Parts: sequence; structure tokens; C-alpha cells
Amino acid sequence: MSETFAADDILLQVTPRLPLEEVWNSLTRPEHLEKWLAPRVRVEPREGGAFELFWDKDGTSQNSTQGCRIVKFQEPETIVFTWKGPPRFADLMDQSPAPTQVHLTVSPCPEGIDVTLEHKGWGAGERWETARSWHFHYWEETLHRFREYVMTGELPAPPTRE
Repeated sequence: MSETFAADDILLQVTPRLPLEEVWNSLTRPEHLEKWLAPRVRVEPREGGAFELFWDKDGTSQNSTQGCRIVKFQEPETIVFTWKGPPRFADLMDQSPAPTQVHLTVSPCPEGIDVTLEHKGWGAGERWETARSWHFHYWEETLHRFREYVMTGELPAPPTRE
């Protein structure tokens, strides 16, 4: 009998050379998040607050993280929030309570400010591995966009999430 193991956590990092406050604000304030993460956001920066991202311009919840909440908020170093996947993974990830969480930590280092993203809570099996792989690439591209945004202050509108 073969055992099935949960997929590994996603772990990614970028290190912009900027003041801590600028980096933190770009990760937690809607006016910044709408420039690099999603076209529309609703973020209440406190434990229990909303962390909702909307990729459809019509505001439907079909392609969103509507209902996601901030689990931990320690300014200016840590924000943890629940996560819902895109529509193709809704049957796995859009349950209550949300099975996965995103952990963002910010810490000074000699090269600038380390921003570490960990996406945790993956289940076992082929569909979970497919969802994890999709999210790995999504977060890799998203952190690249974040770094470009904080370094230049400008980016075209965020890509759609499908």
C-alpha cells in the first residue's frame, strides 16, 4: 500500500533595497496592493480583518478570495491570511475554514528588506500537487511584480488569475 503525503509548503523570497516602512505599506495597504496584486482589494490590516482580492472587474466573488481573513498581524513584520484558490481549484481550496494560509514576513537584512512568502496547508494527492504547482508559479510571478512595483512605483494592471 502506498502512502500519500501532503505537498510541501511554498517558500519564496525577494529582497528590495528600500526602507522597511515602504515595503510593509506595499504589502498591507489597498492602494498599493491594487497596483501589483489584484485589480480590487479589501484589506482591513488587523487580526480578524478581511484580506479579500478580486480579479474580475465586475466584482463577482467567483474569482476572488472573498471571505479570507487575516489570522495574524504584527506590524511591520508579519501578516498571515487564509487563502482561496482560483475557480479551477475551488473544490479543494474554497472551503471553510480555508485549508491553506499565506504567511508574509518582512525583516531587515544587509542587502535590504527580506520579504518571505510561505504558502502552507497543502493536502495530499495529485489534485493538491497540481494546485500547489500552479500557486508556486503564481506566487513567483506575483513576488516579481511586487519587487518591480516597490522599486519603480509603477506597473501595468495586475494579470488576471485563472
